[in-house]
Amino acid sequence: MIVGRNPVMEALRSDREIEKLLIGKGTEGSIKKIMGMAKDKHIPIIMTEKSALDRLANGTPHQGVVAYVSSYDYCEIEDIFELAKKREEAPYIMILDNLEDPHNLGAIMRTAEAVGAHGIIIPKRRAVGITDVVVKASAGAVEYVPCVKVSNIAQTIDKIKEMGVWVAACDMDGQPYYKADLKGGIAIVIGSEGFGISRLVKEKCDFVVSIPMVGKITSLNASNAAAVLMCEVRRQRDAVGI
Repeated sequence: MIVGRNPVMEALRSDREIEKLLIGKGTEGSIKKIMGMAKDKHIPIIMTEKSALDRLANGTPHQGVVAYVSSYDYCEIEDIFELAKKREEAPYIMILDNLEDPHNLGAIMRTAEAVGAHGIIIPKRRAVGITDVVVKASAGAVEYVPCVKVSNIAQTIDKIKEMGVWVAACDMDGQPYYKADLKGGIAIVIGSEGFGISRLVKEKCDFVVSIPMVGKITSLNASNAAAVLMCEVRRQRDAVGI
């Protein structure tokens, strides 16, 4: 399911395969636009009670609309490079090493879409995948950012390095991120919420960058750290016109 007005609207705009829409009785505002888009695409619309939507959403704010969609179609690594080629840009990739919180994954996808990243790579096991919570947290960005599931992050890093991409780990013992050269083909590795980047994955990276902390809190959560680094990559690219 996709829950909430903005995520459902983005799914409609992106031609995601939607099986049916459930609309709360008496809802107004942008719901009318959503219903119009669904009718244009000949998507069945079912009017239902708010209590039924509450049960389906299971605590997630649904804003009067729930969409049933086909299972998320994960992409291949080649799709990320093809998107970069289509945009005539050097590849810009986020690699998430065993991220577990769906809100963090959704937030990272939202930022990735905003700054023009070409895709996200996540592991198949011991990590969060694309769920309805991720879709909601991404505010619809999941429809535009290719997401690749791989069996082995370390081996995948070797593969993308062979394709001309530099790989930077975000960890505490690296050089300040704003002093690192993040231009050109780049992949940023973000670790899990509790344990950071695994030793083997970190060893596979070309270099390590850190986010200096001057307050009493010594670290940021995964989505915050990813946002800082993604914006820095965007800043450096804009400075040289990449």
